[in-house]
Amino acid sequence: MSRSRKAHLLLIAVTFLWGATFVLVKDALEDISPFLFNAVRFSLGTAALLLIYRKHLKRFTARSLRSGLIVGIFLWLGYEFQNAGLKLTTPSKAAFITGLAVVLVPLLLAIFWRKMVNAWAGAGVVSALVGMYLLTVPASANGGLNLGSMNRGDLLVLGAAIAFAFHIIFLGHASQQHDYEQIAILQAGVAAILMAITVPIAEKTYVTWSQPVIWAILVTALGCTAAGFTIQAWAQQFTPATHTALIVSLEPVFAWIVAFVVMGERLGRRSGLGAILMLSSVLVSELKGRSEPTIPGSIGPEGEDMIVMCPPGKPWFVRKSDYRPESDAVDQSWHVTKLASWAVSRKES
Repeated sequence: MSRSRKAHLLLIAVTFLWGATFVLVKDALEDISPFLFNAVRFSLGTAALLLIYRKHLKRFTARSLRSGLIVGIFLWLGYEFQNAGLKLTTPSKAAFITGLAVVLVPLLLAIFWRKMVNAWAGAGVVSALVGMYLLTVPASANGGLNLGSMNRGDLLVLGAAIAFAFHIIFLGHASQQHDYEQIAILQAGVAAILMAITVPIAEKTYVTWSQPVIWAILVTALGCTAAGFTIQAWAQQFTPATHTALIVSLEPVFAWIVAFVVMGERLGRRSGLGAILMLSSVLVSELKGRSEPTIPGSIGPEGEDMIVMCPPGKPWFVRKSDYRPESDAVDQSWHVTKLASWAVSRKES
């Protein structure tokens, strides 16, 4: 089997795992409080990452620690909102809403960094908002917007999507300046510490160490975090960015399939149309709403500051010097971060 085919299959497997964990975690939250689950998961995941990348521990600097702190804060916020919301909503809804983070990135760049939003990205935002309304707001008998009937869990997951969108932006900036191994460890470690602090403050803790809880922690910590990060870093070297965008966009679809098979969850016509619009918005933003460079050597001058995109809450790192799907003649004078797909925008000085 060629490395390209193996990379595609591994990316599909990782994306399926991400989608399936919405159902796995939803089941586990019956026996463990959301914030405690996150604290245990990320503590174990951080320990595994420290073991994998232990050779890089001596390279930390004050700047990398500061960058890791910022990225870790938004990773913490994203997962806290997501799990709190997942307890109150369905796995498939949570997955589709979380996926909005990719669509929200250009909107946040336009608001806070004054970046121009092209027509495709704008269309993606509109499609996402309409889709979310149809997915989360029940039809009103009197024809009104009926926004007051939104599920609180859906609103919490929307908060997660916003946090993950900021995480994508700051992660792209941080990983241009520091080795991906350092950022991977730091952001997970910061999130784990903040999650541990949050537990006694923000929730009434409960836990029964049932089989669903143990399996969910092991799969998310070791599978999605430690093994997932490592597999992604290898597979992305041999996968075209457009293929990756399409594969990663299937995460909410996989979540819905698993939820249907395991839990019998069904989406009605209205919710189904909303889910389709939201998935379409992600595809439009990934494939049309970004500027995709050609490797090697066409991304920009040495030292150019860039923003790159990734799936919400899931760092995707590959050094430019390791990226060889088109050519081995790659300039190694600077590093580029390859995340779920390429989305480059210049940051104003």
